[in-house]
Amino acid sequence: MANPQIPFIDLKTQYQSLKENIGQRIQKVLDHGAFINGPEVVECEKKLAEFVGSKYALACASGTDALQVPMMALGVGDSPDDEVITTAFSFIATAETIVLAGAKPVYVDIDPKTFNIDPQQVERAITPKTKAILPVSLYGQLPDMDALNSIAQKHGIPVIEDAAQSFGATFKGKRSCNFTVASGTSFFPAKPLGCYGDGGAIFTNDEKLMTAMKEIREHGSESRYYHTRLGINGRLDTIQCAILLAKLERYPWEIEQREKIAHRYNQAFSEIKAKGFVYPFVADGHQSVWAQYTLMVNDRASFQKKLQDVGVPTSVHYPRIMPEQPWYKKNANKCIGDLQHARWAADHVVSIPMYPDMDEKTQNYIIEQVVKSV
Repeated sequence: MANPQIPFIDLKTQYQSLKENIGQRIQKVLDHGAFINGPEVVECEKKLAEFVGSKYALACASGTDALQVPMMALGVGDSPDDEVITTAFSFIATAETIVLAGAKPVYVDIDPKTFNIDPQQVERAITPKTKAILPVSLYGQLPDMDALNSIAQKHGIPVIEDAAQSFGATFKGKRSCNFTVASGTSFFPAKPLGCYGDGGAIFTNDEKLMTAMKEIREHGSESRYYHTRLGINGRLDTIQCAILLAKLERYPWEIEQREKIAHRYNQAFSEIKAKGFVYPFVADGHQSVWAQYTLMVNDRASFQKKLQDVGVPTSVHYPRIMPEQPWYKKNANKCIGDLQHARWAADHVVSIPMYPDMDEKTQNYIIEQVVKSV
């Protein structure tokens, strides 16, 4: 009997449940014709801010723009000596946006349990050149924001949360994207809340900063054809906002489903005693949105091959730390310490399927095959 072919992320089933609502909302945009800065953009920004609990949300063209824009608005990179402290273990956009803003990334090590940035290492890295701290809420879980904000306040440095993977996650009951002077999330289709193309949003409670970021998002324009600062073309299309509005209605249920699936995985995998096998750790006071469900295994290649052979896909987030990516190794490679935990993670992490519409039969099959493959 042929093995089932399980998707890593199932957007097709999700779409079928939202098809009518999405279709109606897209049709409305097609009818009114305001494809840029249409009324759905304003409505989407309002709903996103309400969900997070922030005063302001600014829709933008990608999660990358959602990090670059606030850095530009805060003056990061105004001096060629400016530095931004960040994790060594993330998708490259984290470091990329620092460089694009005109500053230099300074990489520090991670907490080996959560894979998030280690606040103690952040404090060690602060110098007079430090212009901002950019923590990543990796795999759907926030880092220790109390510790990071305390360090930042002590040194008078802004924190910008890279919340690309954590929209909807909480720490002590407060949602990701509402802990720092500004934060950026991604609506790339594979993210917990995704549109049908690239997309993102920035969040802040600072009115002056919001004004600056809105101008930067639209070519630095204070008003039509009047450009008072350097900007980018960072708007989010009206149709993508229409899609997000439809998906937002279902999103609380999806977070609950992700949590239920993760709980089933955790219960099953807690029984595995194989050397080097580690299932995800969620710190006290945290709720993850499980953007990825990521294991640690001793022999990753063998584990992936075994699962591939039985129809269970895997992915690696991420196989190389950022300062060892070729361009960055040559041009932006300042590290504090030996980054041993980040390096270990890059060699041993592996993610298995996680999506809210996964049925119990599929969950059972994945669990069974993981147990056999370790």
